[in-house]
Amino acid sequence: MAKELIALAEAWDRSPFQLEEDKPFRANRPAWLKSFKVRLEAQLPPREEIELRHKYGKELLWHGESLEAQKQFERVFELALSWNLPPQQKQRLMKNIVNYRVIAYLRQAEQENCLAGHHDQSCLFPIEGRGVHSKPESARKAQQLILEGLKQFPRDPGAIWLLNLTAMVLGEYPDQLQERFRIPPKLFASEYPLKKFVDRAEDLKVATVGLAGGCAVDDFNGDGRLDIVASSWGLRDGLRFYVQDAQGKFTDRSAEAGLKGEIGGINLTHADFDNDGLLDLLILRGGWLEENGRHPNSLLRNLGDGRFENVTQKAGLLSRWPSHSAAWADFDLDGDLDLFVAHEATSKLPYPSFLYRNRGDGTFEDVTPENFKPHVGFVKGATWGDIDNDGDPDLYLSRAGEANALYLNEGPSSTGGNHSFKEIAFSAGVQNPKFSFPTWFFDYDNDGWLDLFVAGFDGRSIDEVALDYLRSQSKKGKPRLYRNKGDGTFEDKSSSTKADRALLTMGANYGDLDNDGYLDFYLGTGAPDLRTLLPNRMFRNDKGQRFQDVTTSGGFGHLQKGHGIAFSDIDGDGDQDIYAVMGGWFTGDVFPNALFMNPGNDNHWVTLRLKGKRSNSFAVGARIMVEVKEGQQTRKIFSQVTTGGSYGAGSHQVELGLGSADSIEKLEIRWPHSEVEAQIFRSIPLDKILQITEGQNEVKVFIPGDKP
Repeated sequence: MAKELIALAEAWDRSPFQLEEDKPFRANRPAWLKSFKVRLEAQLPPREEIELRHKYGKELLWHGESLEAQKQFERVFELALSWNLPPQQKQRLMKNIVNYRVIAYLRQAEQENCLAGHHDQSCLFPIEGRGVHSKPESARKAQQLILEGLKQFPRDPGAIWLLNLTAMVLGEYPDQLQERFRIPPKLFASEYPLKKFVDRAEDLKVATVGLAGGCAVDDFNGDGRLDIVASSWGLRDGLRFYVQDAQGKFTDRSAEAGLKGEIGGINLTHADFDNDGLLDLLILRGGWLEENGRHPNSLLRNLGDGRFENVTQKAGLLSRWPSHSAAWADFDLDGDLDLFVAHEATSKLPYPSFLYRNRGDGTFEDVTPENFKPHVGFVKGATWGDIDNDGDPDLYLSRAGEANALYLNEGPSSTGGNHSFKEIAFSAGVQNPKFSFPTWFFDYDNDGWLDLFVAGFDGRSIDEVALDYLRSQSKKGKPRLYRNKGDGTFEDKSSSTKADRALLTMGANYGDLDNDGYLDFYLGTGAPDLRTLLPNRMFRNDKGQRFQDVTTSGGFGHLQKGHGIAFSDIDGDGDQDIYAVMGGWFTGDVFPNALFMNPGNDNHWVTLRLKGKRSNSFAVGARIMVEVKEGQQTRKIFSQVTTGGSYGAGSHQVELGLGSADSIEKLEIRWPHSEVEAQIFRSIPLDKILQITEGQNEVKVFIPGDKP
């Protein structure tokens, strides 16, 4: 498998010279760039030279060679000035050229300040303090170009946004920015005074520098402490495996784990597919690349001694179609985890997504229902959840450019064969948005029914996000929050809960920031375009009634592109931290990953480490209800065993915030097995990590470092 992946990277490098603007460029391309130089040495007509030099500049920019790109764009600008064109055509051309000149200078500013001198405030919005650039020359030039462009297009929302950013990095925001272009600071203010989280990835040695990728946070070596796995989509980018020690420090054990050659993961997820008590990894590849994305996924079996082995072919999961998302669940309730692998099908490339049934012997069989075929579309996110509380999981798919799909699990077919699934997205009212990306089921209002979040993604420009900040009418990129009505239908609560913010969401996940017992979410934003410098956004759940933007108060507004995100209690102190994969699409758009450590709060908590017996080993799909007493009142808090959203994977342990609870009156666990009734526990201690085994009445206090 490793040899095949390396061969794919080499073939990508050698592929024929083409001037494709949207093709991610090669990792090793001296010959590719030389081809531009050779052609530019000839005497070319103005139109041809402008076009060729402009594309050459973009290639240099995408490759991270910002200074050389600037030279090309400056020359293109000179040529375009003297080129005789009709006024409107020339105006459009000049605007495009100026945009790329701005991008080149902005990227150079990032490389000189945020990458070369990276620290915990680098690229953190709103930029202030140590985040202000110590080398301001490139940002100053970008600012001048933006102002020139605004003379012709004074209402360009994207340009206004970038102008405010340059003022911030130059230490001139807000007072030294012209009022007519200034976005008032109050529009960036948080809606709740959350304590500030601090990015400690650098000093904890988990700040992998890479491109778009996924992450998984969990206890992979069985010592009770959470480890981190991170991927990057570049065809030569390796998988990183960070193991946590007793002092809370991390060590890169990628080589010792046998992960050399496992390269190019756009996303990853983890589960114990063979029920041996060890968490395995699934690496997903080829997303967004369409016909060029026929890269094999990898199933890596955990051997239990700090090493993994690739068992993809042996397990029956080898395929070579573009994949971005996969989801584990025991859909047939037989005690082992099955797998849905989403593929990005188009009308020209109608390969299907697959539902694989776990045979229980380390192998899988394709049991894709007929109504999934011939394909289920350009799937960007897949998530399982029991929407009707009948005990078996249902499947939701977010898709790009078409209606989303919801497949209701109807159990074994009437003929006794494979399970039957009914597509009900239209009748359930959950088909939108039409351009979707990450998605998940969660109970945001604690009523015992799983609700649904679907992030919108319209990656064409930053304009809609800028308009949203400016409180103007934005229409694209808005997510949907669907509340489960308990009758097979959902109602759109996006607007009434203030979850309908215009965003270009890629990675995303949810958790409980302040242990109040209500689930919050973090959205990683951006697009391949280097111009999309937008803050990732954090939203706090205000008692299930609305979502409050706490991006700036909590310190989460990273301007680099956000991908895989995981909420997990990484340091074992009872509150959830956030690991986030940063970096973009093109090879030069790299950035270190972030680890936002929770500053703590006064609320109570309990963490559950569940061990399935008749159910799958980590109890994936189990439903949890905790009833707590707060003063004279009681309330219920609901959760489930899951890794969270479809782009980024948190721990399988259930980390529950309990608010100001005085005591836990009752803990109820509905294990994911058709013949097991709910287990009920009482006299549960607060502020402890507890281990509970299916079918046993003992509740064991677990201390990190103990063997589970």
